[in-house]
Amino acid sequence: MPHNVEIPGYVIERILAKRGKLNVFDHFEPKTTALVVIDMQNFFVAEVETARSICPNINRLADRVRSLGGIVSWVMLTVADAPGGPSNWPIYHDYFFTADKMKAHKDGLTEGAEGHKLYPDLVVEDGDVVTRKSRFSAFVQDSSDLDRQLKARGIENLLIAGTATNFCCETSARDAMMIGYRVAMVSDANAARYDEDHLAGLTTVWQSFGDVRTTDDCIDNLLK
Repeated sequence: MPHNVEIPGYVIERILAKRGKLNVFDHFEPKTTALVVIDMQNFFVAEVETARSICPNINRLADRVRSLGGIVSWVMLTVADAPGGPSNWPIYHDYFFTADKMKAHKDGLTEGAEGHKLYPDLVVEDGDVVTRKSRFSAFVQDSSDLDRQLKARGIENLLIAGTATNFCCETSARDAMMIGYRVAMVSDANAARYDEDHLAGLTTVWQSFGDVRTTDDCIDNLLK
């Protein structure tokens, strides 16, 4: 089942008091827009119903972005480059896991592992950008080459989709805004394991980092 949540009233009031309107950006120019899909890999998606449920919305939005001349980028968390190899993120693996949990995380998200692959319900096409990251955020220093690839294509606007809403998606949205991108989180094309986590990610972004829009809103309004 997809998430069924509402942004709390106090958040709406805070947004309106801060900027006088709910939405930061009225329109994204399609040819300078990228749909950035974060961590929709088997490791995170296969056993999480909320994550599986957003695949149709991601595919619909990807089709629309491509048809209007924008870019679709698939970003994959890669914590080791080869089986048994060293962690690409040692401070996380050394301190934030039990030994068994660390091994499962590292083995599952190593290049070439089944868990590392994109979930098969997603449609990747020629011309899409596929890149790896080694941190929650795709835009934090030395995590990935995504910023360079997007800038080389003239991208200024980002639609953020994927999982988990309040971890890799939220941190990527925050960092993207802080290095100069216009950002929108796609509320029904993001997922977390729990509704409360999903809502926490969306409310944080909407208050200070970007817009929160539905898939239909992005298709019908932002990219018209």
